[in-house]
Amino acid sequence: MSQIYIGYDFKVAPLQPGTEILIAELGYAGFESFVETDEGVTAYIQKDEWNNAILEAINILDSDDFKIEYTFSEIEQINWNSEWEKNFDPIEVDGKCTVRAPFHPAKNFEYEIVIEPKMSFGTGHHETTFMMLQFILENDFEGKSILDMGCGTAVLAILAEMRGASKVDAIDIDAWCFENSLENIQRNNCENISVFLGDASLLSGKMYDVIIANINRNILLNDMEAYRKCIDNGGTLYLSGFYLEDLPIIKESCNNLGFTFVENKEKNNWVATKFKIS
Repeated sequence: MSQIYIGYDFKVAPLQPGTEILIAELGYAGFESFVETDEGVTAYIQKDEWNNAILEAINILDSDDFKIEYTFSEIEQINWNSEWEKNFDPIEVDGKCTVRAPFHPAKNFEYEIVIEPKMSFGTGHHETTFMMLQFILENDFEGKSILDMGCGTAVLAILAEMRGASKVDAIDIDAWCFENSLENIQRNNCENISVFLGDASLLSGKMYDVIIANINRNILLNDMEAYRKCIDNGGTLYLSGFYLEDLPIIKESCNNLGFTFVENKEKNNWVATKFKIS
């Protein structure tokens, strides 16, 4: 039986950080998939999880700082694989790594990741994912324990294992991402990745050499203390999912917890950063 969705088309002004905040709040309310548009975002929720009061908990809709308009309608399940075949082109990262879908021909790269993204975030096309892939390619992951927080398709976790990580935990709050990550891990023959459905509360008592978190500014700031508690001295923290203008507040939060800023990458005003614990 095909699954029926409710789709909301939001027009947001100003576009950023309004869209970023809206997506975060919708995610907590149960919306499972998002497609950013030129005017805002289209958000999807399964009809079985939807009710007329679903937007009452979305605080940004009542904010005087943003103007948000929306319409919604019922959507029959479409063939997401067919949609991705029309819209998903393979990407190449620094001549070393390619991310492609199963229907693309294989290419001769040192690292080849096959992703069937469906509705999950993390194909490598978005600037933040692309820059995090660059960080993983540029740095030593051999024999290290890794946390991929907000894993999406698990593309970063998969490359981390390919780069020699001995243990990778991949966590996402989105049930669709959880299922998609499991599929992609199997598709890429990964053996050292465990996937968990949940949030930073799952981190209690765990320790990692490296933490990768590509989420958004508000969640990063909220969860930073949890990251600090589960990263070993000498460990590395990679963060992305925010804009250049947010870098000072990210640095301040990290510095207050003992992280030392190392470097950042910038692509179309999106930023990815590297911090160390001495």
